Amino acid sequence: MQRITITLDDGLMAELDAMIAAHGYQNRSEAIRDFVRAGMQQAAQDKGSSGECVAALVYVYDHAARDLSRRLVENYHGHHELSLATLHVHLDDENCMEVTALRGPGGEVQHFADHIIAERGVKYGRVVMIPNEKAGKKAAARKRGHRHS
Repeated sequence: MQRITITLDDGLMAELDAMIAAHGYQNRSEAIRDFVRAGMQQAAQDKGSSGECVAALVYVYDHAARDLSRRLVENYHGHHELSLATLHVHLDDENCMEVTALRGPGGEVQHFADHIIAERGVKYGRVVMIPNEKAGKKAAARKRGHRHS
């Protein structure tokens, strides 16, 4: 681990301390490490180069929207290697929420999530991606030294 020195203006330091207290961090260092990781992940996600990841796709949709259920199922079947599990919740007479756990290359996960969220009848949607470097290393090792006959 390396020690660094940074300079922050008083206003930014006050905001940082308030955020640290609100999130329950024990010290500034741990908070700053988490914020840096989050910022780096967001930057990688914005560039489409986030590597292997796990993700949660959350969206609310009108269950009566024409052909939406069929279109969603087709999207999931077309990307079955990304989807781990889905939770379906009935919110009211018109709206349902789904939460799907995803795993795979960040660009593919983002592309899939974008298509689900963009479907006509989906009202709100968001994807949260978290890096999964170990999965990327295991996948690379499998490609190098494992064959099926």
